[in-house]
Amino acid sequence: MSDNRAFYNEILTEHNLRPYHKHDLPDANLVLDGVNPSCGDHITLKLKVDDSGIIEDGAFVGDGCAISQASADIMLDMIIGLKKDEAMRLSDIFLRMIKGEATDEEIDELDEAGALKDISHMPARVKCAVLGWHTMDELLK
Repeated sequence: MSDNRAFYNEILTEHNLRPYHKHDLPDANLVLDGVNPSCGDHITLKLKVDDSGIIEDGAFVGDGCAISQASADIMLDMIIGLKKDEAMRLSDIFLRMIKGEATDEEIDELDEAGALKDISHMPARVKCAVLGWHTMDELLK
């Protein structure tokens, strides 16, 4: 196993064991359930977006495999504080990365979410990795 892959596993393990954003968010004004029927993962994504379109806070609740939980937590780390269109842009890069279509420069922009790059080689796990991102896309559209 390369050092790089061990580092990525560490990021995913950390976000799965200690998800900072996994809690209720009573004052959320955007809430949507995301479900991955193929493995039973489900999350409820809760975002607090202000009038100017800035994501002030976010959280998720639900159950699922390590990848879906870690991916949702990493996503929230990245999008809180951004405008909706910036969050959607990161989501676009993330989804293209998972398909193997993003450039290295784009993947660098994803910071810790780049840890999920190798998921593209594991088709069964792709839906787990994209669950939070797809849910956010639907929520912000």
